[in-house]
Amino acid sequence: MGRIIMKSIALLGATGSIGKQTVDVIRQHPNKFELYAMSFGENVEEALHIIKQCKPKVVAVKNERVYQSLKDQLDEPVRIISGKDALSEISADPNVDIVVNAVMGSVGLRATLTAIESKKHIAFANKETLVTAGHLVMEAANRHNVPLLPVDSEHSAIYQALNGEKREQVNKIILTASGGSFRDKSREELEGVTVEDALNHPNWNMGAKITVDSATMMNKGLEVIEAHWLFDIPYEQIEVIQHRESIIHSMIEYVDHSIIAQLGTPDMRIPIQYALTYPDRLTLSESKALQLTEIGKLHFEKMDEARFPCLTYAYTAGKQGGSMPTVLNAANEAAVALFLKGKISFLDIERVIERALDSHNKIEKPNLETIELIDNEVRKRIFQDYL
Repeated sequence: MGRIIMKSIALLGATGSIGKQTVDVIRQHPNKFELYAMSFGENVEEALHIIKQCKPKVVAVKNERVYQSLKDQLDEPVRIISGKDALSEISADPNVDIVVNAVMGSVGLRATLTAIESKKHIAFANKETLVTAGHLVMEAANRHNVPLLPVDSEHSAIYQALNGEKREQVNKIILTASGGSFRDKSREELEGVTVEDALNHPNWNMGAKITVDSATMMNKGLEVIEAHWLFDIPYEQIEVIQHRESIIHSMIEYVDHSIIAQLGTPDMRIPIQYALTYPDRLTLSESKALQLTEIGKLHFEKMDEARFPCLTYAYTAGKQGGSMPTVLNAANEAAVALFLKGKISFLDIERVIERALDSHNKIEKPNLETIELIDNEVRKRIFQDYL
């Protein structure tokens, strides 16, 4: 194994599910990683816990209210910054080697572009960045020769299955989906399901938004768009199948019909660590080794598009391109937020998204300002309708 030197990390979204598991990986390897900078949204208590453990030099917060709350409770000598440019500031910090983008939603877009321009090693779990502005992000990454290392288990699996192979010999990408919290419920049974029901994922321990996205299958739809941009492959060559156990994280079928799959226990720390150490690997002592003899069987099913219309919306928006994926993502984020607040039903999420897509006039090649304007307008219109 190659020599791995100490790497300095900026962690965007430190108090979220992926952020906390990234902190866990950093703490398991104190001689390999240091948390130099971090950002968080509202969870001051969790942020204080991370700051005490990892002692970052810089902390970025979303506004002055959170800034003051953190400052009043902080005993550590930490520089605190706030405002709309705070994420970009720590992403461009010359002391940072790796930027881990684990924030939820399109808010991570500018920070990713800044990190690319600063030629940082980028590990990203913020799939919305590629969904909303894949053409801008990949153009910038190619121009600056910056690799994007995916933290999503599915895209990490694809990345690993492509190692040493020729991209032009890929026949298709096969993304696996657990089916989410409601995989055994019919459309009729989805009427009246609660937020608590939706957040009870059978395999993964994730944040509220991504867990709801898994239940609607929008999470997989966003991953389809992400895979299209990240691996430069047409939508017609990206297939989604249901795999209940979440053991095979994704597969590549090559032109000779050989299939290479990446397997592992449902533990997000594995793809997080791989993104931090690539092209090397480290031990992960607290992760459970996969025992196939204990599992015994793996199951696969075709996706039912009528059962999961959000997946169809994502394929359609991705193929239409332009500003359509931005509308898809913004409408979904707004709809999920409304559902989590009890303002709309679970099945209303689909209706909100469909209505937003149908009412939008596509812009072919939107720039960053246009993308952010569309994103804001879609959310504003939806919230006005329901709040």
